Amino acid sequence: MKTIKKDELFRSLSDFLNTKGVQLKDGVYAQRINRACGLLTDAINGAQKTAKHARVKVNKKLDQFRQTIHKATAPKSAFASPAPDTIVAGRTRKKTVRPKPKSSAPSRKSSRRV
Repeated sequence: MKTIKKDELFRSLSDFLNTKGVQLKDGVYAQRINRACGLLTDAINGAQKTAKHARVKVNKKLDQFRQTIHKATAPKSAFASPAPDTIVAGRTRKKTVRPKPKSSAPSRKSSRRV
């Protein structure tokens, strides 16, 4: 939103009152209304500035929250990180791959009948 100029609110109020048949002439009453309009203008501009700042912070926190949820719920891919090492008592130990024994005899499973 655009900021309101100091005298803009007072001029708008004066124009509105003129259309209703009330004229604000120079005097103490008009000066006090002008000061009140100035205070109201400052309050409105300050509130707009604060709301904009709060909106930016809320959006930043929402993005962080969405990212956290995404990380927690994202599916794990098969290529993410293969774990060749395991940790045992603070030390890393590589997994050993044992070769299968070669035998010429047929296995027991294949010779069984069901």
